[in-house]
Amino acid sequence: MSDVALAAGGAVRPVTTETRAVRRALVAAAVVFLALFLVLPLAAVFAEAFRAGLAGYLAAIREPDALAAIRLTLLVAAIACPANLVFGLAAAWAVAKFEFRGKSLLVTLIDLPFSISPVISGLVYVLLFGAQGLLGPWLKAHGIEIIFAVPGIVLATIFVTLPFVARELIPLMQEQGSGDEEAALSLGAGGWKVFFLVTLPNVKWALLYGVLLCNARAMGEFGAVSVVSGHIRSLTNTMPLQVEILYNEYNFAAAFAVASLLAGLALVTLVLKSVLEWRYGHALSAAGRH
Repeated sequence: MSDVALAAGGAVRPVTTETRAVRRALVAAAVVFLALFLVLPLAAVFAEAFRAGLAGYLAAIREPDALAAIRLTLLVAAIACPANLVFGLAAAWAVAKFEFRGKSLLVTLIDLPFSISPVISGLVYVLLFGAQGLLGPWLKAHGIEIIFAVPGIVLATIFVTLPFVARELIPLMQEQGSGDEEAALSLGAGGWKVFFLVTLPNVKWALLYGVLLCNARAMGEFGAVSVVSGHIRSLTNTMPLQVEILYNEYNFAAAFAVASLLAGLALVTLVLKSVLEWRYGHALSAAGRH
């Protein structure tokens, strides 16, 4: 909240009662907290990663198991993000633009991954697709591997990242309403043309913001992936799982080297998130003015 506000007569009056010393103390407390619980841990990760020097760092990153984990992580994110982008757009369009029975249930289901532990969601996939699961015998008879294979990792990752795009788009689309689309339809534009030339440009910043968060979560997911992966070296280990294995083997330099890649991703995500939040805020303000 700002320190001053305009009164009815145009005079400036304070809207907070805290003294300057109290405000400075609160800011200092926040800075200290962030330094202790965010900056120092990140600095420690990079310090440990480069403890053996640049040559040791590069050797740890180029190790075959580490490269396999990096490739798998990128592959899973490359599948999960587009899948959730399509679902998020479709779900947000349905929720924001139409009224139908079960609408509140759909919104609840979209939020479901937020309320379920990732470990539980991974276990559910094991119960469904595992060798002793509901569909396991049929899948085994047809030579289809889901659990302890890449498909299971992709499915678990899609589940835990499912809400991110939809939850960013829904409030913006609801705020914007359907006036622009109706105007375009009245001028003779077709459905796909309206979507690509009207709807999509109106939500592009929120869409990019949701995809960014989805990608960060997909690459850093541990719980659900740990349950369904089987921890098979060079085959089903993603970067977070590779960090755990290396750390448990007391190979700390290699563990922190791989972890530094995830930490670097977090920093890049933070910067992009700030930029997109600024653009996203402008989009919401523009929607409010209209």
